[in-house]
Amino acid sequence: MRVRRLAAFVVAALSVASLAACSTGGSGSSGDSKTLTFWASNQGTSLQNDKEVLTPVLKKFTKETGIKVDLQVIGWNDLQNKIQTAVTSGQGPDVVSIGNTWATSLQATGAFQEFGASEMKAIGGADKFADVPLSTGGAPGKTVTSVPLFGFAYGLYYNKKMFADAGLQPPTTWEDLVSDAKQLTDPSKDVYGISLVGSSYAENAHFAFINSAQNGGEWFDKDGKPTFTSKANVDGIKRYIDLMQSAKAANTSNAQYDNGTQSVTDFANGKAAMILNQNNADATIQSVGMDASAYGVVPFPTTAGGEDIASFPAGINLSIFKNTKNKDGALKFVKYMTDSSAQTELGKGYSFLPVLKSAAANTDVSDETKTFLDIYNNKSKPLPLVPAEDQFESTVGKAMSEMFAKIATGSTVSDSDIKTALQTAQDQVSQAAG
Repeated sequence: MRVRRLAAFVVAALSVASLAACSTGGSGSSGDSKTLTFWASNQGTSLQNDKEVLTPVLKKFTKETGIKVDLQVIGWNDLQNKIQTAVTSGQGPDVVSIGNTWATSLQATGAFQEFGASEMKAIGGADKFADVPLSTGGAPGKTVTSVPLFGFAYGLYYNKKMFADAGLQPPTTWEDLVSDAKQLTDPSKDVYGISLVGSSYAENAHFAFINSAQNGGEWFDKDGKPTFTSKANVDGIKRYIDLMQSAKAANTSNAQYDNGTQSVTDFANGKAAMILNQNNADATIQSVGMDASAYGVVPFPTTAGGEDIASFPAGINLSIFKNTKNKDGALKFVKYMTDSSAQTELGKGYSFLPVLKSAAANTDVSDETKTFLDIYNNKSKPLPLVPAEDQFESTVGKAMSEMFAKIATGSTVSDSDIKTALQTAQDQVSQAAG
């Protein structure tokens, strides 16, 4: 099963990290110093859209350096497993873009190049990055093995007309969100207060984390051991799944949604009054035909008296495989992609928050961007900075997918059911750690 493979990722990868690091099989393009292989995560509306955005930027890099880039865009459902295979086999790309929440887990494998003093100097220095995105590059106190490329944060998107017609204001507390979502739901018209991504393990784990954080909860103790079954964690998950279960404010079909594009499409088509999504949802919303003036964004609300945490500092980082045969070229590539000119060009195709100090200091931005920057910098808590973070996402996220599936078929998910599922997930993580 996929979860078992992912849960064993760090343990298996650590056992072969030394092999991967000295592999003669070669990473990237068979040692061709004039070619780099780059695995890019899917950020656009489709894999093809990513190629359209990235190709002109990569061509400029080739023109400046003479180094060609073999671009391979990989969907999120496949990326983590492909990275795992590359780590264990020693056969992978030169450079890969990763979800920054994986940075600590991947760092623990030993398969990725550290950005020490000389490497940081080669890419333009650590000082060019803003503090929050740079902090996502690895475990605290260790030399980072990834550097920020794009920044993201979660926000609550709402349909302005639907709220105005109902005489509602955007919610500022969780209680308001639930009340508004129920009021805006009309199953006879196939319209619901909110659309969820119930079959995505990553999205589920993210909201398990945020809701628990609002309760003051933690998923690991100070020694990195899982504490999944705490009341704060159980209550956080129950609050989230109850949007579909007790509030009945989300369509049960959402239990089958495995990527954010599906819920975004519901929102853009007027089938949902709200969605919880990262700031890069704008491109998809507008591509479906919803004008930017028709929606607004507010922070993901917490419960009355809860911690004011609305997201985690999400984003995409760049990592270099340690066994690349073109380290100098890979460093040139990372420098190029994280310099202001490429960042500006990429910003035209992607909606991302700036990771460079120079760009973050720019105040000439939209109100929506200001909202997301405030969430990113002031209302975010990092996901667990432990090697087993990826296991938390895969095991807890899959357990929640199963909960949504049960709700969709008319079954009830109780607090006890959640605790039992979290105990199973915790046991899987503990067993993987040995």
